[in-house]
Amino acid sequence: MITDLSSLRFQLLGWGLGLVLAAAGVAWTGQPAEKLPERFRRWLEEEVVYIISPVEKEVFQSLQHDRERELFIQAFWEHRDPTPGDRDNEFRREHLRRINHADRYFGRGTPKPGWKTDRGRIYIILGEPTSIQRLEGRGQVYPSEIWFYQGKTDQGLPPAFNLVFFQESGVGEYRLYSPLADGPQALMTSYFGDPMDYLSAFEELKELAPELSAVSLSLIPGESNVWQGRPSLSSELLVNRVESAPQSLVSTQYARKFLEYKDLVEVEYSTNYIGCDSLVNIRRSPSRVYFVHYAIEPERLSLNADGSRYYTTLGLNGTVTDRQGIVIHQFEKSIPLQFDESQIEQIRHRPVSLRDMFPLVPGRYKLSILLTNEVSKEFTSLERDLVIPESVGEPQMTGLLLGYRMKPDVPDENRLRPFQAGGIQVYFQANRIFTRQDDLILSYQIHGVVPSEERQLFEIRYALFQDDRQVRMISRHPGDYPDLPNVLETFSLADFQPAHYRIRITLLASGRELLWEEARLDITHEAVVPRPWVYSKLLAPTDHPDYAYVLGTQLFRKQEWEKAQPLLEKAFSAEPSNLAYGLGLARLLLAARDYQRIPEILSPLLDSQSSPPFEVYLALGQAYQKVGKPDEALEVFQAAVQQHGLNTLLLNAIGECHYRLGQLREALSAWSRSLELNREQPAIRKLVQELTVKK
Repeated sequence: MITDLSSLRFQLLGWGLGLVLAAAGVAWTGQPAEKLPERFRRWLEEEVVYIISPVEKEVFQSLQHDRERELFIQAFWEHRDPTPGDRDNEFRREHLRRINHADRYFGRGTPKPGWKTDRGRIYIILGEPTSIQRLEGRGQVYPSEIWFYQGKTDQGLPPAFNLVFFQESGVGEYRLYSPLADGPQALMTSYFGDPMDYLSAFEELKELAPELSAVSLSLIPGESNVWQGRPSLSSELLVNRVESAPQSLVSTQYARKFLEYKDLVEVEYSTNYIGCDSLVNIRRSPSRVYFVHYAIEPERLSLNADGSRYYTTLGLNGTVTDRQGIVIHQFEKSIPLQFDESQIEQIRHRPVSLRDMFPLVPGRYKLSILLTNEVSKEFTSLERDLVIPESVGEPQMTGLLLGYRMKPDVPDENRLRPFQAGGIQVYFQANRIFTRQDDLILSYQIHGVVPSEERQLFEIRYALFQDDRQVRMISRHPGDYPDLPNVLETFSLADFQPAHYRIRITLLASGRELLWEEARLDITHEAVVPRPWVYSKLLAPTDHPDYAYVLGTQLFRKQEWEKAQPLLEKAFSAEPSNLAYGLGLARLLLAARDYQRIPEILSPLLDSQSSPPFEVYLALGQAYQKVGKPDEALEVFQAAVQQHGLNTLLLNAIGECHYRLGQLREALSAWSRSLELNREQPAIRKLVQELTVKK
């Protein structure tokens, strides 16, 4: 059994260095519907033509394979299912019933199928009217129907409204009536007055069919200012809103995420995108390293229930790419969660917040994080653009964290915690909703204004706006904050009315604006807001070699080798037995063509591992080749074959070693075997031909 804990969030922190799935950019390469396979064209142009949104249609037409289209159709219906989790999709069943009803009753007397008529379209969109008035057999009024609807406010429609259909010329299809475009005169078989004199037409229609005249100028009961002979503009808006009503029933974000992640998540996850609140904040640690702090708060957390035990496993995968699309940083984590009955009761009605942080070198990047739920096969995502500044002397201000409470929290052995400001833990919610009973805690950092004699040159202004109207402004000096660069400022919200607000913080020097940051928040009418249950772990102390290794690897991927080497050397020196550290340094030395040290780094690691990774064999063998030791390289590559099997990369390297050793027969054998695995190797084919001639 799966239990759905709606609106949960949790906080977690860990360190992962494995491979990750990245969010691909969306390429809108839609194809015309007529070029789709017939069954998909019919689905798009007939089955869902009235209920599919423009975004969903565009995504569907961008898909290139039938399997993707089938999965999208599955996602389309799942995101409209009012009772997800059971086998019956009531929305789809009702939608197909409406199509069948329209074809059966509304196509009579017309060359069209019923679903293509105006009545069929409206019936498919809105369903059965509350009541229908039919006016037939009145010689001076065209056959007409008045459909009355109630209870459609969830689709952005009025509490009650009418729609009118009339049979123009008395035969064929019933057409949807417009008070403005048609007017009362269009409902009468004979009207010889001024076609623009709606009032006269209304009065004449009133004598012929009072119930029809009552809806001829306004489709909305009780609407004022329409009995002066002017058709209702609100009725025109109503007709337009009816056409777009189905789009209000579902968020189309899932469709965009399906397109972005269809090649990256497993098939069983691809249709189950859920929304989330998220927050990203960049801060500099005491060691002058910038960390990216993030929080993901999924709209629901589904758990398996086994007696009194509730559990799931979450997968967290992230990538940071630069402007050229090069992966600079990546991580992967598995997060097992388990709760007993008492814990479930504590979090059942609370959001859950997953929080983490990682170091990042200066530059401009895109952050993509994918969160998957193993139990429900749901996924959600976070995407942000990041700017990590250089650690220079000019003043800098980090982004704002808006909290609702804070308390002292002494760090454990200098270990790091997400979103912590010095010795203060700030409690926040990613959706930035506050009550009037809360204090608004502003947490951020200012760098470059530390010397005490300079502090009075600077001013910090806090301005709070409601609808661009300033409602509060205070001024501070950096000297007012003893824990610089960490800044904490508190506002009481007791005097603020529930509304949407914007806060702006400005750093000025001698009255001149230098920097500013903004954030938005909402103050709710509610007295109490359920606050997140936060799951988090402490990170390693700031001097842990992991940080040097991660930052060095990021710089290596940016090809900033001179900056990367001291960091990778530092990590390896701290733990020479760490395979990741040794391999990271060896890769950099290979790229820098400093081959001599690689054997002394990797040979001990190779000997100490029961099952060394392929990359270690490859780097060590390449180093031996570069320093002119093909016999030792050959020994390493042959050991790799025993451990990991044959591949073209190893066979080509083995062939080169034999060739350098003058063992031409063995070289020819290795390269020939490589060509059997992959015929598309022109350089290897040429070598084989040359050796065959010599042989």
